[in-house]
Amino acid sequence: MTEKSPLGRFSGAVVMVTGGAQGIGHGIAEAFHAAGATVVIADLDATRAAEAAAGIMARHPTARSEAVRLDVRDPASVTAAFERVTDRYGGLDVLANCAGIYPNTPLLDLPLAEWDEVYAVNVRGVMLTSQAFARAAGGWAGGRRIVNVSSGAARSARVGAAHYCSSKAAVEMLTKVLALELAPSDITVNAVAPGLIEVPATAALSPEYVATLVAGQPVHRMGTPAEIARACLFLADPDSSFVTGSVLDVDGGFLAGTALPPS
Repeated sequence: MTEKSPLGRFSGAVVMVTGGAQGIGHGIAEAFHAAGATVVIADLDATRAAEAAAGIMARHPTARSEAVRLDVRDPASVTAAFERVTDRYGGLDVLANCAGIYPNTPLLDLPLAEWDEVYAVNVRGVMLTSQAFARAAGGWAGGRRIVNVSSGAARSARVGAAHYCSSKAAVEMLTKVLALELAPSDITVNAVAPGLIEVPATAALSPEYVATLVAGQPVHRMGTPAEIARACLFLADPDSSFVTGSVLDVDGGFLAGTALPPS
């Protein structure tokens, strides 16, 4: 067991969070900072990433952070970002793949370009960043970890989300394949599957959708980015070195099924 306190158990680790400028990704970046890691916020929006990094350092004065522009769809952008980080810090120890998009379009209205874009960000992006991470050096004694953010939608179909649901199912299988392939390099690969999380984007959901989903799960509320972040920290922790190829549902019990009255 590691002897570090929870607040400092990632001291010395360098963590990259893709899509870390907002939403769940930002919550994950905050949590790694609070646990003592040096965190790189990698995001397509460089300005927002820089603001997020500055805000986190203001709240955690002893933490180190920086922002890097990263387009997870583009191999050249991925290579440049990872080279910058490893040149600066000498290695990279944890990769949290949070970048993702989730449009909603019924199948019969779905443009091919939108389908391709969802797969480019949600699946191709995870593959490219995981590939670059595996090729990079690491220096932390706690081991090297990849944590992918999936979704309960990987195993629960949603109307208007053929591309999103299937892309997250692909992420979960990719997680398992990477766990097999990267084990010889002492890299564990796991995923967290959030349920409905209270982030700015959920404000666009209809009240009826939110109420129906929340009513159908044992814990009758939305989750928070901090709750997803704590699951990511667990999977990245040195004490979780025997966990790989797993998907951890953090969804208020939604995928457990609907509670029915006695038969």
